[in-house]
Amino acid sequence: MGSPTKYFTGGDTHGSPNNPAILIPTCFCGKLRKTLYFLYSSDSCVLKDYFVVVCGLLGGSESSSPSNASPRLRGSQFPLVSYEDNTTLQYQLCRALNIDKLSAYIGFSMGGQQGYYMAIMYPDFVERLVVLASSAQTSWHNKAFLEGPKAALESSLDWNEGLYETPARAGTRAFARVYSTWALSSAWFRLEQWKRLRCSSVEDYLAKFWDNGMGVWDAHDLMCMMQCWRRGDISEHHPTKQLSAALASVKAKVLLMPSRMDMFFTPEDSMEELKYLKYGEVKVIESVWGHLAGVMTLYN
Repeated sequence: MGSPTKYFTGGDTHGSPNNPAILIPTCFCGKLRKTLYFLYSSDSCVLKDYFVVVCGLLGGSESSSPSNASPRLRGSQFPLVSYEDNTTLQYQLCRALNIDKLSAYIGFSMGGQQGYYMAIMYPDFVERLVVLASSAQTSWHNKAFLEGPKAALESSLDWNEGLYETPARAGTRAFARVYSTWALSSAWFRLEQWKRLRCSSVEDYLAKFWDNGMGVWDAHDLMCMMQCWRRGDISEHHPTKQLSAALASVKAKVLLMPSRMDMFFTPEDSMEELKYLKYGEVKVIESVWGHLAGVMTLYN
């Protein structure tokens, strides 16, 4: 599947492997050096006394992805990837770093779903799981949303049935614009929060943060990550195939942190999961920043 999973480590000043280990994976369109960096990027951060491993999501352009694979696997030839693939590689990475147990696994969005997979696939390896704006199973509502940006990309002429030779920028820009509104909340727009990002208008905000962000990603990378997200469901790893039973089998202490106005992963979903977790707690993030509340700490 291309090159090995790329990663970098940090923690205290020198990233000492003698400290308790924490793994943080990237999320949809997340980058290694920007993933929850406020948790570990300085001596005053909350994780300064830990050995932090940040691991790139398959399809996320830094780990093995359609855009960086060998020629025979590049683009439309890249295989479907799953949360199981990501979790298996992360576990192997940790073992290669001589990590016998994770003190915590912290994940936002797709990162939180990966955390659930780690907790159920390697139940004795994770002591604590922090799930930011995520869920153990991708809901039908969430799946229906994903069809929107997918259809926008596939309908663009430059997508060319996935056989594009130059970047499918019209398609990826359309993908990003469909995605953008769902990532926030109606209150965010009503309160004109784009001004806090130094944008003069909604259009200015969309152009700066979405057209020039998600809109410049490789189209196949976007599709690769999206297909993984869509199939998220830890119940597949329990003999009963029941989500409630799968959640009940999780040994880790779980902190669920949904955003009050998240339209992807709602607080109601987290409260439903809490019913079955042996060691669970919910703390809702009160914010108008919707799904992005878990990562937009400077503006909450």
